[in-house]
Amino acid sequence: MRIEDEIKGRFRNDYHKGMINMTYTVKQLSYDFLQLLKNHGLTEPQYNIMRVLRGNRSGRPASIGYIKERMLDKSSDVSRIIDRLHGKGYIDRTENSEDRRQKVIAITGKGLDLLDKMDDCEKKVDKLLENLGPDEVNELNRLLDKIRG
Repeated sequence: MRIEDEIKGRFRNDYHKGMINMTYTVKQLSYDFLQLLKNHGLTEPQYNIMRVLRGNRSGRPASIGYIKERMLDKSSDVSRIIDRLHGKGYIDRTENSEDRRQKVIAITGKGLDLLDKMDDCEKKVDKLLENLGPDEVNELNRLLDKIRG
């Protein structure tokens, strides 16, 4: 459906329309994704942190700084989110033996089990863009990368 029909509005120009269209679409996709996460008792930043920890293949212990660099939402309060995940038993936090000011963060078996259970969630996320063919998804990714410069 065209954005004009969705929001019943007009635009100053095509750039304005593009920005509104992108914002509206992201919010719609984000809402659908959040509903999937809610079924597993996680927020989007919590899920993001757990995926970062599961994907840590650097060989280095994961610190709060390491996690912040890889977060989708750079404004997230990573320390607070880590506290919540630790309280749920999904991650471990230990003192760094080399630098006592830092904590070493790692995903637990319970956290890995939850992410394994959420594989269906990942497949459903892929379906959020199912209206696009493979070439269109590649073009979308290319254009989004270009927008970010």
